Amino acid sequence: MNQLIKDVSPGSSPLEGRIQQRNDLAWALAVGGISTVLAAAALWFTWHFAATLFLIFAGILFGVFLSAVTSLLGKVIGGSHGLRLALVCVVLTAMFVGMSTLGGSTIAQQATLLSNTIKAQIVKGKAILEEHGFDTSFMDLSTTPTTAETAAAQATPRSLPSAGALASGGGAIFSQTLKLLLGTVSAVGNFFIVIFLGVCFAAQPAVYRNGLLRCVPRSLRATTAEIVDDAGDVLQRWLLAQMITMTAVFATTAIGLKIIGIPGAFILGVQAGLLAFIPTIGAILGGAIIVLASIASGWIAMVSAFVLFLGVHAMESYILTPLIQRQAINIPPATLFAVQILLGIVFGLWGLALALPLMAIGRVVMDHLGSDLDPETAS
Repeated sequence: MNQLIKDVSPGSSPLEGRIQQRNDLAWALAVGGISTVLAAAALWFTWHFAATLFLIFAGILFGVFLSAVTSLLGKVIGGSHGLRLALVCVVLTAMFVGMSTLGGSTIAQQATLLSNTIKAQIVKGKAILEEHGFDTSFMDLSTTPTTAETAAAQATPRSLPSAGALASGGGAIFSQTLKLLLGTVSAVGNFFIVIFLGVCFAAQPAVYRNGLLRCVPRSLRATTAEIVDDAGDVLQRWLLAQMITMTAVFATTAIGLKIIGIPGAFILGVQAGLLAFIPTIGAILGGAIIVLASIASGWIAMVSAFVLFLGVHAMESYILTPLIQRQAINIPPATLFAVQILLGIVFGLWGLALALPLMAIGRVVMDHLGSDLDPETAS
């Protein structure tokens, strides 16, 4: 009782002290319960709307890239932010239209050739595995009938299909066509959504930054502003470094495969450059596609393509990354690979592609929270 009286402020009775303690406990329980419910709701929302959230994040990344290029352009020619952003958008649009116009047919032809080559190599590999007694049902590329099924179908007298069969076939064709159209519209729509969001974010970055800070309590606005600014700087440096790396990988791969004589060198270089956006896993996938596509050109070409892949990967890992990207972001490779696998399994391609920028933002947040909790370490 004496201890309870000491804990109560002067002039208050022990009964009032106990009531205050109960009120504090009830308030703590209420806050904890509300926080738990809000956290569960946030997890549920993230899980069910992950694709939309990743799409918005991709738009933010594109906006950060436009802002970074616009800032670099300002150091060269000066001028207002809006004028420089418009110039950057015009140049990027002209480059995209030029590549689509001049290289569209080449890309389409090489993509078809690459697809047929890879399918042929898979069929050959399947035949070799079947000769050694392996089950290759998981490698079936289509529902092509076997020789026995074809002979049986030829021996069966043909008759006109019934109305129900015609209706069923027409419905299947319509369903597949509708799925293809919806998939194309969705992909194109997502592309333009990312472009639109990126341009909007890059046009008025201060408006969205200040709007975000208004959603944060006043006591946390200073720390939040530092986190947002530092995260933006890290993403800008990383994106610029990544663009340089992707361009170098594309040019080196395309020129090297052209010299070796691999069909579809340009499209293989394009896919290698795009896959370079995904650290570690992207390089492995790009190398596998290059080697698989080069088998049809002979063993010498395949070995040369594999050596080229190793050289490009070494250039990316031991030259470009240390010189360019280490100043932008520094995450241990094992940690990055583990998070990539986790996000790829949970969220699919979006999680795999955007794992590194998400980790960069997470590291900035952890660095600031750690410095706030341990000032001596920060100093």
